[in-house]
Amino acid sequence: MGYEVDFIGIGQESQCGDAIALRYGNLHGERHEQTVVVIDGGFKDDGQRVVDHIKTHYGTEVVDLVISTHPDQDHINGLETVIDQLTVNELWMHLPWEHNQGLADKFHDGRITDNSIGEKLKDTLNKAHELYELAVSKGITVREPFTGLTHACGNLKTLGPSLDYYESLIPDFDGMPESKREESFAFTEALNRAAGAIKRFFAQWGEDKITDDVSTSAKNNSSAIAQIIIDGRRLIFTGDAGIDALEHVADQLDNCIDPAEISFFQIPHHGSRRNVGPSVLNRIIGDPVDEGESRGITAIASCAKKSDPKHPRKSVLNAFTHRGAKVLATRGAGICHFNNSPDRSGWSSLDPEPYYYSYEDEEA
Repeated sequence: MGYEVDFIGIGQESQCGDAIALRYGNLHGERHEQTVVVIDGGFKDDGQRVVDHIKTHYGTEVVDLVISTHPDQDHINGLETVIDQLTVNELWMHLPWEHNQGLADKFHDGRITDNSIGEKLKDTLNKAHELYELAVSKGITVREPFTGLTHACGNLKTLGPSLDYYESLIPDFDGMPESKREESFAFTEALNRAAGAIKRFFAQWGEDKITDDVSTSAKNNSSAIAQIIIDGRRLIFTGDAGIDALEHVADQLDNCIDPAEISFFQIPHHGSRRNVGPSVLNRIIGDPVDEGESRGITAIASCAKKSDPKHPRKSVLNAFTHRGAKVLATRGAGICHFNNSPDRSGWSSLDPEPYYYSYEDEEA
């Protein structure tokens, strides 16, 4: 058994996105001995790159499973091409417009009804609704990836979000009416996006320059988080999940009876400092280690070629590095993380990110 996890290079300029193609099983054998999965498809133009990659490197036009983690355009738009040009057996995506029961009571405006909220979600998340309708028109099985959903192969399952947690986030999705919450996720996210002055930071090994006191958007926290376990290795894919969502995942891992160790972790939201904190990283990755010590974990951030310093944040890369992870960043290029897979002509090993003892970043 083996696996190949391919981060398709997204963003030649400054716009980051996520598109992951992967396969696992007997990669030295026949197609029926393998499972092919796509997790997100980047922007619209990136979908063709995903399709071409699967045809070229996996030698197939059949995808067993497509996962749309959440409906941001840098994750979902390219999936239309994937579903249109390849034979897709199953699609996992959330259908927020079907979770509108009782939502009208969550908003200040008394004229709002559950039905109008459902229609508004279809409108504001139109790319997700269009993807769903395309899948249905092609006879593709669509399932919602809530905690515990397991693929037929048995190696892949969803760690989050739970149904209850997902439904609690919907009132604070972008474009929704004003919520009755005293402080909405949208308001907090607006504060988080406020730019600060650029200054130089200095770090010592093991010293975190990230904090637990940050948050990301409700839509990001709704990301489907998946794991694959192959030969005692645990691979975790996080989409744009934030600290709150990752804490739920840590609970799942704490209660997991499978002893598989984490060997791969997707750094969420292109390495944003609003998505991870020291406490949740300690729970999932582990406490900081001595300099030079390794836990055998590869952590990858998908980011654009010219997205520094915002994506990925040096403080986030450092946090993973001094917890013993080998840290990589795509910066607009493709990266393949693999184990027990055939040699791939023209691909070479990549040096990990260094530990950044000094770097420039926003002060706020």
